[in-house]
Amino acid sequence: MKKISRCPWVPVNDPLYVTYHDTEWGVPLYDDKKIYEFLVLEAFQAGLSWRTILHKRAAFKKAFKDFNPRQVAAFTASDVTALLDNSGIIRHRKKIEAAITNAQQFIAIQKEYGSFATYMWSWVNGAPIQHTFHSLQDYVSYTPHATAWARDLKKRGFKFLGPTVVYAHMQAVGMVNDHTDSCFKRHAGQKHR
Repeated sequence: MKKISRCPWVPVNDPLYVTYHDTEWGVPLYDDKKIYEFLVLEAFQAGLSWRTILHKRAAFKKAFKDFNPRQVAAFTASDVTALLDNSGIIRHRKKIEAAITNAQQFIAIQKEYGSFATYMWSWVNGAPIQHTFHSLQDYVSYTPHATAWARDLKKRGFKFLGPTVVYAHMQAVGMVNDHTDSCFKRHAGQKHR
């Protein structure tokens, strides 16, 4: 049986992480609700490992109303207090408040562009940027595209979405193809989700 070659950062002893890499990471995403989910999760990841967030993803999904931006945008101070008491998620007041603020701004962009996906993909001219990575040393924390987009998001009132977090989001939702050249997903005909 031939061994599957994956990106070098994938912890192969973590089935949840392997499944995430194999089925989600880097696959172009156009569904607004899922895009909002990744914006929330990436913001909560700031300063933490993706593994931590991934293993709390189900609890985040429940706590943030299945990542429905309209419902999250309507959260009140009592909802924030309840979230701060929820041991299943990362209990960080500023990140919780950012998820609410970002939901409100997300809806404003939907109104302006027809969908958040349309706005998001405009930052890469509608198609994934193809990077060529051979090893872990080739990965970068952010790019000029991520810096420019983060600046626009900040101008629009988004929180906890600086260039590094935005670049992690771009990788997750397939705006960039950062699978290493030896990874089986690199040329796997990335269908959108």
